[in-house]
Amino acid sequence: MNFLELLLSQCLKDKNPLLDLQGADRRVLQIASEDLLNFLKVHWGLACQENGGYDLVEKVHKYFEDNPEEFSEFVSIWAGLWIKKWNERVKLLIGKEGSSQWSRINTRLKTAESLWRQIKKREEAKDIIVESLIKNGEICGTTIMAENLLKLEIGVIESRNCWKDEKEKLVNLINTTLKKARQLSCSKGPLIFVKIDKKYFALH
Repeated sequence: MNFLELLLSQCLKDKNPLLDLQGADRRVLQIASEDLLNFLKVHWGLACQENGGYDLVEKVHKYFEDNPEEFSEFVSIWAGLWIKKWNERVKLLIGKEGSSQWSRINTRLKTAESLWRQIKKREEAKDIIVESLIKNGEICGTTIMAENLLKLEIGVIESRNCWKDEKEKLVNLINTTLKKARQLSCSKGPLIFVKIDKKYFALH
């Protein structure tokens, strides 16, 4: 839905003119677009539905065609809330800043990757956590947070030898991750850390 990305890009630029959304900050736009679709999916009750993605595309197009001004106003308001949440929840780590914490979490995520890939219904599990995050006020980096929370919890369950059959494994994983997601939503400060090399700044 290129029209939605273009609209969101303009709204984000209106909120923060320094953003280079077609260049250096392209990833910011990608995350925001994903977050907006996640938000709309939950808002319209399409989360965790078998044809949720298809129905979402249809609904977005219809809403935009029938009420373009109202839809544009909604996206503008949402973009303002998203930028505020981005500033609160995302921290850029420059050079070696926070390297030990970054390395520790990164190692845990990589270790859990193979186990995560073995879960057949991982997308469904991720949708459930995304829905919980959004309902608890998190609208920024929802897919990133949901997937990372699930992967980190997989590592914990594996270390405790809690794996049994696939169904019970998935239920345990979702339940424990939902609890962590609700706890995170009550916290303050950064939840997403982005590692940036100092050379990045030398190019600008």
